[in-house]
Amino acid sequence: MNQTESSANDNNPKPSITGEKSAVPEWITETIKGGSLRHVDLHTGINGWASPPGDVFSLRSANYFTNKKKSPGGDYLLSPAGVDWLKSPTKLDNLLARPDNRVAHSLRQAQARCQSQNSFIFAVNFQVSGKEHYNLVFYFATEEPIPSDSVLKRFIDGDESYRNQRLKLVSQIVKGPWIVKAAAGQFGAFLVGKTVSCTYHRGPNYFEIDVDTGSWAILSAFVRLLLGYARSFTVDVGLVIEAQTEDELPERLIGAVRMCHVELASAFVVQPLASEPCIMMGSAE
Repeated sequence: MNQTESSANDNNPKPSITGEKSAVPEWITETIKGGSLRHVDLHTGINGWASPPGDVFSLRSANYFTNKKKSPGGDYLLSPAGVDWLKSPTKLDNLLARPDNRVAHSLRQAQARCQSQNSFIFAVNFQVSGKEHYNLVFYFATEEPIPSDSVLKRFIDGDESYRNQRLKLVSQIVKGPWIVKAAAGQFGAFLVGKTVSCTYHRGPNYFEIDVDTGSWAILSAFVRLLLGYARSFTVDVGLVIEAQTEDELPERLIGAVRMCHVELASAFVVQPLASEPCIMMGSAE
């Protein structure tokens, strides 16, 4: 596992980590609406993504270490900022450092207008390698500085060992054939960095985790199964920093995404990177 340092409209917008509800800034509205994978209705959407309510997930409660009880996930810490479904001839790493990344580009444009100066992007890039390489990228963002005493801040600033022990993926199949539901059982909740190879990229206004799903044979086989049935199921995927001490309870969702009956053919094809990209990666245009 490697670590690198780089310098380089939601139906129900969630509050930032500061807990203050505010209007979604223009640059985030652009990134939600501007991707090739559409933002769709939470209940009826097809071939797109939505933001499920946090309460569909059960997380460690304030008294978990005493009674082992869990509670509904509640509001996200970060706001949804889009999803990219990409296909490329080669493996894609550190996407937010690329000049053709549409989410990073949108934030750069906002900051050039002296807006969103404190904005920060948190991205998770699920890599699926094979004859054709696919990337499923979740983007979340905040307009306010992440509190220095928060579990999320400690995760972002932590070393590789700390990060590998903390990022937890929680998921549930909302709709789908029995074979997918049966296979998904063992992946309902697991620590990502302890299970597969992760690479962490830190930039001046972003943090990205590249998750190599092919680095564990069992997960790789499950992901391949999902690709084969992608049009037939809907799945909720949430991200949490696992609480391992009393003062870190209750657990909070960083964010979550509902993937709705996705067509493999809808993946945006990423071309070799030119010095001056003519189109933003994952753009709807």
